[in-house]
Amino acid sequence: MALSTGGFVSICSYMGPSVGAFLINEAIWVWTVSLPVTVVNASDKQPSVQDQDIIGWIMWIIGILVEITADQQKLAFKNSSENRGKWCSVGLWKYSRHPNYFGEILLWWGVFLASTPVLEGAEWLVVFGPVFITLLLLFVSGIPLLEASGDKKFGNVAAYRSYKRKTSPLILLPPGLYGSLPQWFKTILLFEFPYTVAIFLKKS
Repeated sequence: MALSTGGFVSICSYMGPSVGAFLINEAIWVWTVSLPVTVVNASDKQPSVQDQDIIGWIMWIIGILVEITADQQKLAFKNSSENRGKWCSVGLWKYSRHPNYFGEILLWWGVFLASTPVLEGAEWLVVFGPVFITLLLLFVSGIPLLEASGDKKFGNVAAYRSYKRKTSPLILLPPGLYGSLPQWFKTILLFEFPYTVAIFLKKS
């Protein structure tokens, strides 16, 4: 998204001294998650198209489509006056509480997988890119903050609690299937960690 000079100056004025730290953090984030792309572009290897390439780019396409669709659905939901004071549970949000993050994680793992045919030795350390974005969204600035915010706003609403019980935190799954799975399975394989179910632990 393009940003005019005036708009950038306005943002800098609003953020004050913290704008420097913000820009540095953004630069580090971009550099880290794009490590696989950087290594591939710097490589002089020209391998033929392999299975990893095909699977990786399929993952990337699905991921970007899921992320864009989820973001647009949530934007449309929030812009409707009828939905004020409600949580988004339409479209992809019916199958995941954070479908946009699922798409983001999936596309970066796809990029990494597509880069593997040219990786050798220490170059495999570029796996840190998708690992970084996965850990960031799962444990730091993504899902934890939104789960805590949603619980604070709607924690006493029975329909919201039912939505959380039946809806996967990340991976797109039918609510009926997810709701019937045992808790240990959700925790180990579907990222339903204690912080995402804190509302039930507190009120059980």
